Amino acid sequence: MRSLFNGELPACVMFDLDGTLVDSALDLTAAVDNMLQALGRKTAGEDKVRQWVGNGAPVLVMRALTGEMYPADDAIEPELFQAAFEVFLSAYTQSNGRYSKLYPGVEEVLLHLQHAGVLMAVVTNKPMAFTTPLLQALKIDHYFDQVLGGDSLPVKKPDPLPLRVVMETLGCQPEQALMLGDSRNDVLAARAAGCPVICVSYGYNHGEPVENCSPDRVVDSFAELL
Repeated sequence: MRSLFNGELPACVMFDLDGTLVDSALDLTAAVDNMLQALGRKTAGEDKVRQWVGNGAPVLVMRALTGEMYPADDAIEPELFQAAFEVFLSAYTQSNGRYSKLYPGVEEVLLHLQHAGVLMAVVTNKPMAFTTPLLQALKIDHYFDQVLGGDSLPVKKPDPLPLRVVMETLGCQPEQALMLGDSRNDVLAARAAGCPVICVSYGYNHGEPVENCSPDRVVDSFAELL
C-alpha cells in the first residue's frame, strides 16, 4: 500500500465489500436458491452465484433467472422479474450475515489504519438495506467514516461518482486516496475517479483473473497491504 504513496499511508481508503472485506457468497447463494425454488426452478449453487455477484442485486437476480452472465435487457418479462426480485429480497433479509465471514487479516488492517488516522469508507453495489446490517453483524461498522451502497446515488460502480462523493465528503484528493476492491468494476471506477487501485486476487470478478483488469497492484491477502 505504501509503495503507491511514496512510502506513506493514503489519507483515505475506500473498500469494496463483497469479495474484498467479506466472503458473503453463502448468504447470497441461500437467497438465490430460495428464490429459484419458489419459482419451481433448479437451484444454482455456490459456484455459479460466486461468478454472478458484484453488480448489485437486480443484476444478480437477472443472472439467476437466465443462467447467463450478460443477459439481454428483455430476457425476462418485467412481471416475472419483479416477482422474483421480491422473493430474493425477502430471502436475503433472512440469510444476510448468517454465513458471511471476514477474510483473513481484514480486521487487523482496519484496526491498523484506524490507529494511523486513515479515513475509511465502504463503496459497494449492495443495497444499503443489506450493507448496514452486514457490517453490523460482522462488527466492523465502527471502522468506517462513510458507507455508500448501490442505491445511495443515482449510479453505482463502475461509475466513478460514488468514489468522488466519498473523496469530497472526507476531504481527500484523488492522489491521496486508494480504492481497494476485487473486480473490474472497482478498477474502472478508480481509474475514472483518478485514484490508485489495489485488488485482492480471491474475490468475485465473474470468473476472470483480476490481473487482467490491470489494477496498480494485486494482493493475495490483506496481510500484504501493511
